[in-house]
Amino acid sequence: MFGIGMPELIIILVIILIIFGAGKLPEIGSGLGKGIKNFKKATSGELEEKPQPKESEKLEHERRTS
Repeated sequence: MFGIGMPELIIILVIILIIFGAGKLPEIGSGLGKGIKNFKKATSGELEEKPQPKESEKLEHERRTS
């Protein structure tokens, strides 16, 4: 995993704990989780998209406008 072993991960987590403190870690984790979830939705195309009109609705609209 990117050449990072368990000792490096532990050191990174300890540094994060020192910088942000134990009280902020749940908020940071929650925000990070939501960000990852939104990113996955965006990359898989599951974001709320406007439904496309049916072909019959398009033809009916063209007949009314012409």
